[in-house]
Amino acid sequence: MRQATPDSAVPYGADQTLFVVIDRLDKATEIRVERSDLEAAIGEMVAGCFNDPIKVISFNTLEHWMRDISADVADEIQARCDIDGVTLPDYLSDFVESHS
Repeated sequence: MRQATPDSAVPYGADQTLFVVIDRLDKATEIRVERSDLEAAIGEMVAGCFNDPIKVISFNTLEHWMRDISADVADEIQARCDIDGVTLPDYLSDFVESHS
C-alpha cells in the first residue's frame, strides 16, 4: 500500500475513516495530527499528548465525506472523567468547554 506523500494528505488505499486532531502550539502555530483510530486519538488527548487541542475532524477517504466531531469527542472526554471520578485536566478544559 502506498503511503501519503507531502503533496497528498489523504493516504492511498481502501475505505478508511481517519481522524485529525488540530492542536495549537502557540497563538501563531497549529499542527494537524492524523490518526486512523478514534480511540487512540481520544486516549492521547486525555493523556496530555496534545498542547491545546482545538478541533477533531473525521473524514472518509473512499466516501469523500468530512465531519467536525469535536462535540462528540468533548462529550466522550467529559464522560470518561466523570466515570473515573477525576477532574477534567486543565489542558482539555478549553476544548471541552468550547465544544459542549
